[in-house]
Amino acid sequence: MLFPATGYSASMATKIPAEKSGKCQCETHHSNSILYQILHQEHASETKWHQQHCSPHCSTRSKGCPCLDRRRVVLRTPEATCRRASEVLLKTSTFIRNLPSFYHMPWEDQFVLIQQNWAPLFVLGMAQEGVDFDLREIPATSLLKKILLNQSSTAVNELGSSSAEASLAEVQKMKNLLWKFWGLDISAKEYAYLKGIILFNSECCILKCLPYVQSLQQEAQKALMEFISTMFHGSLGRFALILQLITSLRDIDANAIEELFFRPILGQATLNVLLIETLYIKPDWL
Repeated sequence: MLFPATGYSASMATKIPAEKSGKCQCETHHSNSILYQILHQEHASETKWHQQHCSPHCSTRSKGCPCLDRRRVVLRTPEATCRRASEVLLKTSTFIRNLPSFYHMPWEDQFVLIQQNWAPLFVLGMAQEGVDFDLREIPATSLLKKILLNQSSTAVNELGSSSAEASLAEVQKMKNLLWKFWGLDISAKEYAYLKGIILFNSECCILKCLPYVQSLQQEAQKALMEFISTMFHGSLGRFALILQLITSLRDIDANAIEELFFRPILGQATLNVLLIETLYIKPDWL
């Protein structure tokens, strides 16, 4: 039911300006459509899950306008959080470096796999290390005020680049996944198998040794399934749930990760190149 049980009818409610009703303009514009009602129900379910499972001190709960893609956030404690993120990235590269099977592949395949899979590997590493982080929303009017005050374009550019900001929607998606992983209390062995499954993912990749990569991923999946079956008395429901979370990891925007956690450290460099250099597999043409 989209309208409260008062004397107002739906037609009267639509005449109330969005600003006075406290609703987002995009919400009031679509509030009568069937598609909106379906999506609204799904959003309500997700919000209920978030309230039950997410951290009580999470500072970016959805308030007011639900257009999260247009809302920008930065780290509340960037120095400490970026340091921990860098530690996770280092442990991720160490994990890859200690896999002889990875270096048995041509360097072109190594590069493609890192380029395609570093982001889900990083988020999985954040989950394993228990790295939580608080956010601070950037007021949408701050940059506009600078422009209206006729400040120089240089000052405006410095304002826009002083903080590594990302979309609230993407960051919230990442935080929700982290809490789902933590809710499963995944063991160190399970994390190791999951990293193998993610690293040797060959979907949407053109690889020279595709059958070899597929066999490595199947081997990691089989090891995870056997471990879960042994530890949880033959129940494979946990196995299916974890694999579903891995699929969700691939929806995380790599650019959002790079901007939020590493832009202050990297400057204009890219994380892909940094990882390649760290793993000593940088070819001449990079």
